[in-house]
Amino acid sequence: MDLMWAVQAIQFLKDFLSAVFPFYFFGCIIYIFSSWVPGLRESSFMQAVGMLYEPLMAPFRKIIPPIGGMIDITPIIFLFVVRFFFMGLMMILTWFQNLMI
Repeated sequence: MDLMWAVQAIQFLKDFLSAVFPFYFFGCIIYIFSSWVPGLRESSFMQAVGMLYEPLMAPFRKIIPPIGGMIDITPIIFLFVVRFFFMGLMMILTWFQNLMI
């Protein structure tokens, strides 16, 4: 029973990440679609949003070249990687939580 605080801490972390992740994920989708609207990325709000996503997408852009020189699939790959990372993290946290019970 000494590890009950750890189980509760892991549960809190899982709940927190489950609440925050959809906002991050859909924010990224909105950021991606904002590139389709001329001038929207230049707004101060979208520049602030870009500061949240662009540093994480930069390594992917170095690896994945645009298709045909124009179509950038980096954000799609980024969304898949972020989603798989989140799912893996939740599985690891659940495993640790079950291990402590």
